[in-house]
Amino acid sequence: MADFESSDLRKEFENQWKTITRGAVDLLPEGEFEDRLAQSIKENKPLRVKQGFDPTSPDIHIGHSVGIRKLRQFQDLGHQIVLIVGDYTAMVGDPSGQSATRPRLSHSDIMKNADTYQAQFFKILDKSKTEIHFNGEWFNGMSFVDIMELATKFTVARMLERDDFTNRIAKGVPISIHELFYPLMQAYDSVAIKADLEMGGTDQKFNLLVGRTIQEAYGVAPQLVLTMPILAGLDGEMKMSKSLGNYIGIDEPPREIFGKAMSIPDELIYTYLELTTDTTEDRLEQIKNELSQPNVNPMAIKKELGERLADMYHPQGSGRKAREEFERVFSQKKLPDQIPEVKSADLESQGINPSKIYLVHLITKNEMAKSNSEARKLIEAGGVSLNGDKITDKDYEFALTEETILKVGKRRFLKLLPG
Repeated sequence: MADFESSDLRKEFENQWKTITRGAVDLLPEGEFEDRLAQSIKENKPLRVKQGFDPTSPDIHIGHSVGIRKLRQFQDLGHQIVLIVGDYTAMVGDPSGQSATRPRLSHSDIMKNADTYQAQFFKILDKSKTEIHFNGEWFNGMSFVDIMELATKFTVARMLERDDFTNRIAKGVPISIHELFYPLMQAYDSVAIKADLEMGGTDQKFNLLVGRTIQEAYGVAPQLVLTMPILAGLDGEMKMSKSLGNYIGIDEPPREIFGKAMSIPDELIYTYLELTTDTTEDRLEQIKNELSQPNVNPMAIKKELGERLADMYHPQGSGRKAREEFERVFSQKKLPDQIPEVKSADLESQGINPSKIYLVHLITKNEMAKSNSEARKLIEAGGVSLNGDKITDKDYEFALTEETILKVGKRRFLKLLPG
């Protein structure tokens, strides 16, 4: 590592190094990472720190926030953040960690998702200090000759070294040619914006290192690589994912964020606090010690997590209100203060006869389940009640003759009003 001419520069390096390494897994290449950070500080030349996001769904969840929050830390340290919205890479689909070819998305669907992504990015990042690009800016103008030139920069043998491709070959699962282009496209993004450092999850390590190779091939200084852990979802097993339903969306209401946080396994409490919140190092150490004590109830710390998450993405105090409602509903078995209301006329506008309400349709049309089949499963599993009475008949019908409270799952309520 380079020597510093002053103690102030040395302290600045130590401060930045402590912040950058918190929660990180890989900082590559070893040694070079420290040297280039030190050089950046000595020359007062901010690093261009890149991360790409493919808008394959409309919502950003706290699993995404692990990387975005690290970007914000770089931003607060004075470095230049460059976000790449992968409108073209999303059409290919990242093969990282995939056991089969991803379904391809249309460009119009991707751009709709991208609109919501940009709004959600800036719940965490400082928009005025963020550079943002769609990789269609360069891929849309490339000729077939340009694409062939890119393809010459990397060998098939090296591409097939990645574990997910190796596993698929061993199992006889097809690999489409277009999937081989994904790492090259992600790497070319780094060429286009001259990234000094690229971030991603640990499952992105291969792609990030390909970026170094491709940059060198195009005469660009190879980027540093930083990987962050993959956040497990609410089930504690699978990667957090909207498609798996095991996620906490940063755009969700405070009560949903808090309620979902309460459902995580106890062994994930510390990880969530470390990777998804601004909990101080001292408090994290206290929490680690508390969780190791047999007489400490983890629920109290889990409630602290839920409050912090709700306050991060909503006005201060939202977490406390969500906690109070949770305790009232789940601990004291009371109803929430505010419940959406639906009157008979509203039901009729939905095509539902108030004198003969089919429970499945009521649940689906009021967006308490994604589909009729999901509503039936919830009913059969005992997750639906009317005025506190559990309903398990998937064909259940009833007439709306009095005020009725419908509860679906643990946190969804609807008040039905006759007349």
